[in-house]
Amino acid sequence: MEFLSGLMSIIMINLVLAGDNALLIGMAAKNLPKQQQKQAIFWGTIGAIIVRLILTIVAVRLLKIDGLLLVGGVLLVLIAFKLLISDSKPEVHTKSNTLLAAMWTIILADVLMGVDNVIAVAGAAKGNILLIVIGLVVSIPIVVWGSTLVIKLIEKFPIIIVIGSGVLALTAADMIVKDTYVKGFFADPAYSHRFEGILVIVVIYIGLMVKIFRSGKKENGYTGT
Repeated sequence: MEFLSGLMSIIMINLVLAGDNALLIGMAAKNLPKQQQKQAIFWGTIGAIIVRLILTIVAVRLLKIDGLLLVGGVLLVLIAFKLLISDSKPEVHTKSNTLLAAMWTIILADVLMGVDNVIAVAGAAKGNILLIVIGLVVSIPIVVWGSTLVIKLIEKFPIIIVIGSGVLALTAADMIVKDTYVKGFFADPAYSHRFEGILVIVVIYIGLMVKIFRSGKKENGYTGT
C-alpha cells in the first residue's frame, strides 16, 4: 500500500509540475516535418527520462546526508507555494529546424526546468529507486505525448494544481520530520501527522489568498503606482 501511494504521489508530482515542460516540448518540435516531429519527441523523451533518472538518483543519495532532508523539504514548500500562485507562461525561444536540434532542446528543457521535479520525486520516493524508475517511466511519456491534454486539463480543472500543491506540501512535511536535526521533535507520530496536515493547509490557504489578491489587483487595473 505504501509503495502504491508513493508511486501515485510521484506520478501526480510529475504531471502537475510538467506543464511548462510539455509546452516547450511541443514548441521544440513544431518546426519539423510531421514524421520528424514524432521522432524528435520520442527520442527526446527517451533522453529526458535517462537524464532525469540519473539526477533523481543522485538527489536521493544526497538527501541521506544529515540536514539535506530539511533543506529539501523547505525548498519543496516553496515549490508548492510557487505552483499555486504562478500564472506566468514560459518564454519559448526555439529555432529547432533539425531533428537533432529539436531532440537536444527537449532534453535540455527537461533538465533546466525539471529541478523542482527532481527534488519532489526524490523526497516522495523515500530512497526507493524502483519507485523512481516506475514513476518516471509512466509519467514522463504521459506528459510528453499528452502535453496538450495535460495543459487543457489543468486549465479546465484548476483544482488539479491545488491537489498537486497539496501533494508537494505533504511530501515536504514528510521530508522535514524525518531529518536528523528535527526528528526528535516529532518522536510522537501524532505530532508529525499534525505538522503535515497544518503545513498542507497553510501552503494551500496562503497560496490561494495570494492568487486571489493578485487577481483582484489585475481586475481593478492596479499598477502599483
